Amino acid sequence: MLIPGLIVAAAILLIVVASFRVFREYERAVVFLLGRFWRVKGPGLRLVIPIIQQAVKVDLRVITLDVPSQDVISKDNVTVKVNAVLYYRVMDPERAVIHVEDFNAATSQLAQTTLRSVLGKHDLDEMLSERDKLNSDIQEILDDQTNAWGIKVANVEIKHVDLDESMIRAIARQAEAERNRRAKVIHAEGEYQASQQLLDAANVLAENPQAIQLRYLQTLSDISVDNASTIVFPVPMEMTKALGPGGLQTGGAPFSVNPGSDAAPAGANG
Repeated sequence: MLIPGLIVAAAILLIVVASFRVFREYERAVVFLLGRFWRVKGPGLRLVIPIIQQAVKVDLRVITLDVPSQDVISKDNVTVKVNAVLYYRVMDPERAVIHVEDFNAATSQLAQTTLRSVLGKHDLDEMLSERDKLNSDIQEILDDQTNAWGIKVANVEIKHVDLDESMIRAIARQAEAERNRRAKVIHAEGEYQASQQLLDAANVLAENPQAIQLRYLQTLSDISVDNASTIVFPVPMEMTKALGPGGLQTGGAPFSVNPGSDAAPAGANG
């Protein structure tokens, strides 16, 4: 009777020792009692009776999910390959274990389909320039869908948008044309501003005729600094007027005839 008693005592001791389990701070145990949900146990030393109770361990840390590369046809019929990364965590261990068979696989498949459906509604230019908006849209849809599983999607980031070589060359030509357009617009704006400044300067010089003489002197001062063989003599504009056809006929004097006078102008032949 001693040996069977020792065997029973050893078996009971093993069952008791096996009933105690240690869970880390970031782990939760979803405990089932005879197949029915009983409770969620927190971290520390916990008692889980073998055979009668079963415990499913759930990690509450943020999980990083690499979404595989997906073939996406954009709204403007351009085929691209897009991959992303997803960050999520379990908020309700009970629903994550009971409501879905494998929440990790389910979240991965949902992320792939959502990535294709959301990006397919946008043009290629939007995929390349508005990633923050697309990330926010994908995150919102995934968070709404996984809420029933007790999962919170923290963030979604599109990593790469791979294009064909022909599309890359087309985008490069488009960017070059855009830069040329901007250069021409900037050049035209510069010409317009320069013409406005020249007009203002002309108006200032027209207010005082002596200002142009000062400008002549300043130009001569600038030329004299350089060791050049060319000599420039500024000629007043009044002299060019005197050398015109009317000035030559009057000897350089202004030509005028008083009304009603029969006298001939000076220098005219009788």
